[in-house]
Amino acid sequence: MTVEPPPSISLAALDELWFQVAGTLCNLTCHHCFISCSPHNRSFGFLTLQAVQQRLEEARELGVKEYYFTGGEPFLNPQMTAILVATLKYGPATVLTNGTVWKDEWLETLKRAAHESEYSLEFRVSIDGFSAQTNDPIRGEGTFDRALQGIQRLVQAGFLPIITATRTWPQASELEVLRKFRKLLGKVGYTRPRLKILPSLKIGAEAQRTSGYGLHDRVTSEMLDGYDQSQLVCHQSRIVTDRGVHVCPILIDSPDSLLGRSLKEAAIDFPLSHGACYTCFQYGSICTNPSSASGSQHGPSAPPQSHV
Repeated sequence: MTVEPPPSISLAALDELWFQVAGTLCNLTCHHCFISCSPHNRSFGFLTLQAVQQRLEEARELGVKEYYFTGGEPFLNPQMTAILVATLKYGPATVLTNGTVWKDEWLETLKRAAHESEYSLEFRVSIDGFSAQTNDPIRGEGTFDRALQGIQRLVQAGFLPIITATRTWPQASELEVLRKFRKLLGKVGYTRPRLKILPSLKIGAEAQRTSGYGLHDRVTSEMLDGYDQSQLVCHQSRIVTDRGVHVCPILIDSPDSLLGRSLKEAAIDFPLSHGACYTCFQYGSICTNPSSASGSQHGPSAPPQSHV
């Protein structure tokens, strides 16, 4: 039996550049983390301010439009605030955080930098349940209250964070879950919250929590016929780690994801051979904000996938 090779996707344009700025180090150990970040996982290291600035210069020459920072927990990197301040001189910046490690001086510095920049600064805060009973079994005891306090502090500082939640509930319950999220966030002063609901990725810790991808959970050439490939993050972005430039934020643990040492070297085709590629195909743009989110900080950005 002949096995059809996986289809490949080209980098149409490098519109978005990601940075694995805290490597795989996190203060939490979430049971659904697709790269199994934890306080003990140092398989990827921090990026320094100097390393990020070098990539920002490289990216400007290539026309990158916006920048994303992830980890691990980005704010475990002691240079994170300085990195965001520097990035706001180049373009819009989004940082993905669990919201539990804020310091007042960081928020004051970032508030001032966002006000002075012509570009937006977005925060995406992860919380995976509308109560401690639904969130803490996944993210750890006490994380619900800490994340909620972090969201409240962002709102009080004038930011409108995007609250991201991985779907760990039946899809039939979606509207009820969103209603409860809205009620919860209203209690901390976030009256019109921005919510982005994410599908689970069956790799890393999630594969141990539930199950991994099946043999047939793969993208085929037939599936891409007439499909809008701009819905796939690898069509317009790359991610920088301390090892080099990878195809996307989801697959950094896979050896074939490392495409080169420079952004130009990494502008090559990539075969959609992973189960996670199938999830991206199903849901589209699961990593990034809406493209209209870039721009001035002095006005709300467009809402993400779910606005309640």
